[in-house]
Amino acid sequence: MSETNRSVPVVGMVGGGQLARMTHQAGIALGVDFRVLAGTPADSAARVAGDVYLGDDRGRADLLAFAKGCDVLTFDHEHVPQPVLRELAEAGAVLRPGPDALRHAQDKLVMRTRLTELGAPCPRWREVAELGHVTDFAARTGWPVVLKAARGGYDGKGVWVVDDAAEAAAVVERAAQEGVPLLVEEKVAFRRELAVQVARSPYGQVAAYPVVETVQRDGICHEVVAPAPGLSEERAVAAQQLAIELAAALDVVGMLAVELFETDTGIVVNELAMRPHNSGHWTIDGACTSQFEQHLRAVLDLPLGSPRTVAPYTVMANLLGGDDPHVFNRYIHVMARDPELKIHFYGKEVRPGRKIGHVTVVGDDPADLLERARNAAAYLKGDPQ
Repeated sequence: MSETNRSVPVVGMVGGGQLARMTHQAGIALGVDFRVLAGTPADSAARVAGDVYLGDDRGRADLLAFAKGCDVLTFDHEHVPQPVLRELAEAGAVLRPGPDALRHAQDKLVMRTRLTELGAPCPRWREVAELGHVTDFAARTGWPVVLKAARGGYDGKGVWVVDDAAEAAAVVERAAQEGVPLLVEEKVAFRRELAVQVARSPYGQVAAYPVVETVQRDGICHEVVAPAPGLSEERAVAAQQLAIELAAALDVVGMLAVELFETDTGIVVNELAMRPHNSGHWTIDGACTSQFEQHLRAVLDLPLGSPRTVAPYTVMANLLGGDDPHVFNRYIHVMARDPELKIHFYGKEVRPGRKIGHVTVVGDDPADLLERARNAAAYLKGDPQ
């Protein structure tokens, strides 16, 4: 517990990325003591948090030492190995979400198996141990198909759309050499991608945010529109209800993001994340309670905040690094041109294509908001206007 005020809980977040940075910001207003386990002092959260433990955020020794000073542990990512998570729990650490829940975000084979058991809408899929499993699957579904690494993928990494057996063979051979388990899924013919976030507390209280539309390019989220324009109330409620049911069935504590495909006939589950998520960054400026405050409320078993929106629409655009690293020098133009725009910079080294921040803008017209957010993100990247 904190030496200065032992009645204040200490929340430890494993991982020093931008999710930890923004959770720390939410924790300041709540008055909780927030600690972060970061790899280096240059990590996004380590640059701003007051209580930073430097170490391996996936390593047994550093995690056990870090946990001793925390009342509850939560996560900036899903990459802590299961044996380490279970040893932490056995040592008395309070993990939210816990190891059993996190397995479904860590391993796509575990996730797909459990979702299928629960009757959740999923793409057709199967585990892959050899090339014949892919070709037999494609004979039923048609080419192309999607090969996925069962563990470790993010932002499009570990996902391959293959058009024929030759392309599949190259992926299967490389995965076998690297010891990476694979699964194959049908390539879903979707209208657009959606996401829905819910928070769940140990008490069992839940709060669902509006369903949003996400725009992905090369596996990276570029834009989010909240709520998803033109989505029927029936389909929106179905998506929220699905997320609530999954949070309960998987015993999630904290934020759960359910990434979805919208098809002609309904919705299909693509991925799960059990933490604050890129599809929810809009909530900082566009909702009564941000996903980061909500996550802290949930893991501390506090009453959850209202997920209600503060405007008819909110648009978020990710800031990606360009060739010119001097992003701050371009603030003056963006702020002067659009004073209602909000810029969130993560303090990360600028590299081409890397997520370094996001912008949000709220209002009544989603088309206008998208244009403004896109212009700002492009200018801050250094692209010509």
